[in-house]
Amino acid sequence: MIERMHTGQRMSKIVKHNGTVYLCGQVGKAEDGIKEQTAECLARVETLLAEAGSSKEQILQAIVWVSDMKYFAEMNEVWDAWVPEGHAPARACGEAKLARPELLVEVIVTAACE
Repeated sequence: MIERMHTGQRMSKIVKHNGTVYLCGQVGKAEDGIKEQTAECLARVETLLAEAGSSKEQILQAIVWVSDMKYFAEMNEVWDAWVPEGHAPARACGEAKLARPELLVEVIVTAACE
């Protein structure tokens, strides 16, 4: 069974299937800098995971897009403080043109759930 949550015409924020949670990409407030945007999108990830019956300790994979690799180190400072020790997921990070020029980071997460 597939369960979709917060579903609109274009996408669902959460999709659950066979004990796995898939989240749509999360971004921060566009007026903020890279550290603030990263913290905001990770907080949104955490909220959605909790709603789906999961947690950041159960993240299997994360894909991080930054608008410019010059933000890589600052984004990682926030990421490293957020990921629970011993629970780092498989992760990829790349540079991409995001949906709006003021967006600096987007995080996409897949996690296990109960």
